[in-house]
Amino acid sequence: MVTFIIGILILVIGYIFYSRYTEAQFGISDSDTPAVRINDGVDYVPLSKNKNMLIHLLNIAGLGPILGAIQGILFGPVAFILIPLGCVFMGGVHDYFAGMLSVKNDGAQITELIRKYLGKHFYVIFIFLVAVMLLLLASVFVYTAGDLIAERFFHQTDFGLNNHIVVGLYVVIALYYILATLFPIDKIIGKFYPLFGALLLLGTGLVFIGFFVNGISLSELDFHNINMHPMKQHILPMFFMTVSCGLLSGFHSTQATIISRTVDSEKSGRQIFYGMMCVESLIAMIWAAGAMHVYSNNIVPQNMVGTVNVINSIADVFVFPLLAFVVTIAVVILPITSGDTALRGLRMIAAEALKLNQVKIKNRLVIIVPIAILIISIILWAKLNDGSFTLVWRYFNFANQLIAIPTFLYATVYLWQKKKNYFMTLIPGMFYIFILSWFILNSKIGFNLEYNFSKICAIIVTVTCVLVFCKAKFFKNN
Repeated sequence: MVTFIIGILILVIGYIFYSRYTEAQFGISDSDTPAVRINDGVDYVPLSKNKNMLIHLLNIAGLGPILGAIQGILFGPVAFILIPLGCVFMGGVHDYFAGMLSVKNDGAQITELIRKYLGKHFYVIFIFLVAVMLLLLASVFVYTAGDLIAERFFHQTDFGLNNHIVVGLYVVIALYYILATLFPIDKIIGKFYPLFGALLLLGTGLVFIGFFVNGISLSELDFHNINMHPMKQHILPMFFMTVSCGLLSGFHSTQATIISRTVDSEKSGRQIFYGMMCVESLIAMIWAAGAMHVYSNNIVPQNMVGTVNVINSIADVFVFPLLAFVVTIAVVILPITSGDTALRGLRMIAAEALKLNQVKIKNRLVIIVPIAILIISIILWAKLNDGSFTLVWRYFNFANQLIAIPTFLYATVYLWQKKKNYFMTLIPGMFYIFILSWFILNSKIGFNLEYNFSKICAIIVTVTCVLVFCKAKFFKNN
């Protein structure tokens, strides 16, 4: 477990020191936050730091940190080092600036922050991309959560639309999404999310304790096993496209801006935004370790490796049967509590773009009704077409990582303006331009170019993008 423990130490030490450095570069103040100053009783509502921490953790921790981890660990023990390093120097920084720049700008959503710091052309592109990503995520998480519940608690094996139990679960989850989106944030999310967050931590904690009670076998990192992926996938760029939540996720920027409207003090931003990203990374590492154990001991059939089914296998191996139920509940909660806030974020982005005040419920319904119709359409299409889930998830994952880039770029502009260390956001932004360019040029869902040729093209794309960005934002008056 040496590599695993080193990874945890990187995460802990990184949070202690680099989160404080990030906070210092940002520059917090004692001025009233939007939650206090605006307080409309719907989206702008002051909540305590502890509540905000647990709510934000559930907002960002969908199935991503678990599903991504059990797929990412196929690359081998290198995942135990790359996940915490990525979290400390990229994911935590991304989430902190996404949340705190929103706080500085009256709770502005990611699209408005893009408009302010990057300009209207970026805004037009990314308001479309963000909306599509959130629609896909909310839709996928309706039937992902429904299928998980149907399988685990109703013992269903048919997840088609002809199964009334499955369809009923979809309807219940979708109705919950709509209610959670319509109601003021402190009425449903503020009351239940802290409990759900505690349940998530308990479930993951039980798995971690099981490592020591039942024993765990983990490979150690050396020069001979840098990449152990059974399908010979390359670490670059595939690892950084496989493991998003827990390392870096653009989706978090749409969730941090929700919490920016409930933060009651800028001083708590470090624990809420950077801290909860680190907790999510720890969750990812624990589930990755559990997956490595069940893979190496052939506990999981080959056709189930890397799938959601591995979650139940990990729970069964490391947790006593009576407590394994808690782990399952915690996992089932994840897609539900990220799907509803994805929908809430989409409502807030649309309201901001339309300049439609959200205090009156009828104004919220004006936005929610067409969104609900779109979600139902996506679910129907996905369930009626075999293999569509995999396709939707791949494009969502690409869009998810793509949306992280403008957050790094507008944070870079902010730091440049404040004469602070803008390289701490510019370098991660450059890295992900490179990773995403390489992926889409090489991938079968992209241009399907040869691996090394696509790498050279990605370098050219990255250098060009950075030069254009720097000229436009830093040297436009020279």
